[in-house]
Order: sequence, then structure tokens, then C-alpha cells
Amino acid sequence: MAYQVPLFINGHFVTSASTITQPVINPATQELLAELPMATDTEIEQAVAGAKQAFQSWKETPVPERARLMMRYQALLKEHHDELAELLAKDTGKTFEDAKGDVWRGIEVVEQAANIPAQLMGETVGNVAGGIDTSSYLQPLGVCVGITPFNFPAMIPLWMFPLAVACGNTFILKPSEQVPLTPVRLLELLVKAGIPDGVVQLVHGGQKQVEQLLEHPDTRAISFVGSAAVAQSIYKTGTSHMKRVQCMAGAKNHCVIMPDADKGQALNQLVGASVGAAGQRCMAISVAVFVGQSKAWIPELADKLSTLRPGAWDDTEAAFGPVISKAAKARIVDLIQQGKHEATCLLDGSDCEVESLPDGNWVGPTLFTDVTPEMAIYQQEIFGPVLCCVCVDSLEAAIQLVNRNPYGNGTSIFTRSGGAARKYQHEIEVGQVGINVPIPVPLPFFSFTGWKGSFMGDLHAYGKQAVRFYTETKTITTRWVYNEEEASDQPNLTIHLK
Repeated sequence: MAYQVPLFINGHFVTSASTITQPVINPATQELLAELPMATDTEIEQAVAGAKQAFQSWKETPVPERARLMMRYQALLKEHHDELAELLAKDTGKTFEDAKGDVWRGIEVVEQAANIPAQLMGETVGNVAGGIDTSSYLQPLGVCVGITPFNFPAMIPLWMFPLAVACGNTFILKPSEQVPLTPVRLLELLVKAGIPDGVVQLVHGGQKQVEQLLEHPDTRAISFVGSAAVAQSIYKTGTSHMKRVQCMAGAKNHCVIMPDADKGQALNQLVGASVGAAGQRCMAISVAVFVGQSKAWIPELADKLSTLRPGAWDDTEAAFGPVISKAAKARIVDLIQQGKHEATCLLDGSDCEVESLPDGNWVGPTLFTDVTPEMAIYQQEIFGPVLCCVCVDSLEAAIQLVNRNPYGNGTSIFTRSGGAARKYQHEIEVGQVGINVPIPVPLPFFSFTGWKGSFMGDLHAYGKQAVRFYTETKTITTRWVYNEEEASDQPNLTIHLK
């Protein structure tokens, strides 16, 4: 029998009673890695009830103790870094180096969670009125839920539960059904770090299980990363049930190449940003906007892309791995075929093969030029190693093109002109901007700030905004009279302070 992925409920890894399972498949080989159970209604109820009960004591745990838990946890994550990366690589198909980056970016957020005392400090003003002081502080919400995607099974869960728990909440993690093995190992290390029973729970499932968590009266906040359509559904359902919700959704990220850019730097960075991780990241560059004479560099870009090939996780010569599933490959190939009828295809990776791994979900680097905004390959988030080139005459035209796009996750510009860079960063309607940086993902002391159709909610992931998302503010106004003779024995019939 295949390994059955466990649930983690109330401090114990348990075998689900569910009879409904889903295979977990190695995308490079189609090998069956495990069977994933779809958690039963009862198991979801147990997880929520356990988290609710644990919250009563966990919220009273001193903040420095929560910080020290995070310190122990980040030390364990660093100790097991390469082990986690290897597991993640087999789970997702990523190359080992790419997987190590996934793990490390998650560790950086845990390090930030270990600094939680400073981030939870409130505000105080003494003597706001005669003998009256006012202060505010942050306190946790309760049971929070995280729903995470397949493409970053270490980093994105670590965006969520460490900060939520450090703020004093309890947490239920529902990872992607396609890559559950890494999240299980993350929780094993959390147990080793000393997390109390019930503070973090792990359940598996699909839409049915997610809806149960969204609609449950005892869950308070929902964090989600995934496709735009699912994000919209989760946001509507969660907010209609009075939850606090943050949804990081789809993207169509543009990189603007100015004629004065350093050509070598711009093209090399563009290659990695478009096909790295097989293009399966929400901050991947999927549209290159060549301004003016820089369009002459497109053939050289095609040459650079043509030298790259995918491969297995332990292939040190591979530039990237397979896409996550046969269904994902079929969708990408369909879009490539459609694009070939609309635009000019300079490089076609739809028939890519990897020697000795004939069953892998391989898609090679693909490059289109003469692309216009009306085409499907421009409008849809392909989520594969496919780059579309659009040519415009001016920086103003490039800005207009990017701003018309419904998504606003990330963008970048390559230029030697400080004036052009400043104009771009001020006028562009995108939440995360890179200047001569292809994928401007901020470090965790900032927040991940997608805009427009790439984000639903008002407080973003990690950084200061995440602390605000996982807490609510309580304001206290006090008056203490030292000399009782000064206390009036007359009723105060006004509500203003004086």
C-alpha cells in the first residue's frame, strides 16, 4: 500500500478515516509518492474545535515565549534545510537549487516571526485629557486558516502560520492536495520545536473541506494563495461569513526593457525570471515589453532561451523542472498552439522531451513575439515557461500597456536612466516594482503587496501588514485619581473627555 499522508490534529499525526483519497504524483516520473485523504467533516470539526480550545491558553502565553518558540523553529529549519529541499524537489519537481530557495525564503519569514515582541508593541499617550491616559495594543483574533498552493509548499505555508501563531492565534493549514509531503515535514519540525498541542492543525482536502473551513463560525481569518478564480470565490465566501480574508491571486507580470539598458544584464535576468521554476510562480515575468530599438535584442533572447532545458531535481545541468501535472502541461500546450496561430513563435517547447524520463510533464522554453493584448497568450496566466514579447515605441506606451492589464502583482524595468526609472515606479499601477531587478519579491520585513486583480483584501502577506491582519487593536482609556478628595461625587453626564 502507498504511504497515506497523515493529518495533524490536536498534537498528533493521525491516519484519516476518509475513504476518499487522491494520488500524490512525482511530476518528473509519474511515480506514486503517496495517497492523500480528503479529511472527513468530523476531522475538520475536530481540528477547528481543538484550535479553538488551544487558543484560550495560547493567547495568554507571554509574547517572549512565543518568540523563543520561533527561534527554536527557525534553527531546526536551518538544520534540516537541505533535507527539506530534497523532499520539496521530489514533491514538486523543482530543481534542488530552486527548492533550496523555496525553503530559505520561508525561513526568513520565521526569523521575522521571532522578532514578534517589537512588532506587537502598541501606542500610548499620557494625559490625553485631565488625568486621563490612552493606550492601544494588539491582541490575537482566534482560529486562523491558511490555504496554500502547489508551487511553493515550504515558503507560502511559512508566510502564514509562524506569524499567525507568534501573534497569539491558533492555525489550521490546508495545503495543496498536489504537494502535501513538505507541509507535513514542516509540522514535524514545529512539534520538535515545542509547539503546544492544538495550536497548529493540518488537514487535507479540496473544495468541500475548504468551504467547511470558510463557513465555520469558529474560524476568524483566512489566508489564501492561488489562482484568480479560486481567490475570488474564497474571498466572497469568506467575507460573506464575516471572516477577515486576504487572497493573493493571479498575475501577468511585465518587464520593460529600455533601449539604454545593459543588454547582457537585462536579457540574462529576463531568461531566469521567465522560465525559472518552469514559470510556475506568481511573480514570474511572462511579458517582456521592448521599448524602441531594444526590440532588436529579441533574437538574442531566443538564442539564450534555446540553450536551457528542463530535467529531474538532481540533474545539476537542468535549468528547471517539470510542470506540476499532466493537466497543467495540457493547458500550457493548448495555449502555445493557440498562440502559434496568432503571434510569431520563435521558440516552441511544447514537444520537449527529457532523456530517460519520458513520462515527465516537460515543457521547454517558449518565446512569442508580435504579441498583442487581444491574444489569449497575453490575457491568460499561462503558468509555464512561456514568454510573450510586446514591442512599443515609448516608455509612456509601456506604462499604458501595463496599467491596462487587470493584474498588478509585480513588474520591473531595466534602464540606465534614473529619470525613466522614477517615472515608471511612480506611474505604474502595480504593487511591487523592480528597478533593474527582474522579480521584486520583498524581504519579510516588508509586505508582499500585489494590487488590482492580483489581491483581494486590505492587509497583505507577511511584514507589518500581516501582523495587523492576524491581530485586532484594543484601545484602553484610563483615569486614576490619587487624592480621593479630588474625585467628584457628581455624575458625569457627558461622554467627551475634559
